[in-house]
Amino acid sequence: MARKTAATARSKTARKTPARADGGAMHIPAPGEGKRGEQGYLGYLLRQAHAAVRLKMERMLADLGVTSPQFAVLTMLNAYPGLSGADVARLTFLTPQTVGVIIRNLEREGAIAMTPHPVHGRIQQWTLTPRGATLLKACRERVMLLEKRLAKGLDDKAEITIRRWLANVAIELPKE
Repeated sequence: MARKTAATARSKTARKTPARADGGAMHIPAPGEGKRGEQGYLGYLLRQAHAAVRLKMERMLADLGVTSPQFAVLTMLNAYPGLSGADVARLTFLTPQTVGVIIRNLEREGAIAMTPHPVHGRIQQWTLTPRGATLLKACRERVMLLEKRLAKGLDDKAEITIRRWLANVAIELPKE
């Protein structure tokens, strides 16, 4: 196998750290700066905010042994008992493969249970067990703290406007 030359190693390093025209390292803006702030595209800002919320949620739920996607699955099964894995995937914006892994793990932990569909024998319906309901309650207590933090500084009217706007984006964009 060929060894990397010093020039090859430098060129790969140079690609990782953008350089300014004067040769110095480029400043990568922090969240809230430049295009990562009010000047940024709405889609990018939504994605950036989602990443921040998800990271915070992962940290808040870590000691409970629950990930953000697992919390989403537990939440949807609590709200809509008897969902199939495919339904859960659609509601949580996760792939069916990811939901399959999550469901197997939650079932192994005793948090959810499967019942066969009364008409379609191949469809498996999932519901929370009492253990799953207790786990979800512990998760929700923490997530509600995050929800309050997200709404901090918003009056009721502003919060309703933002919720309505976000829901409308999800409804209207797929139609176009």
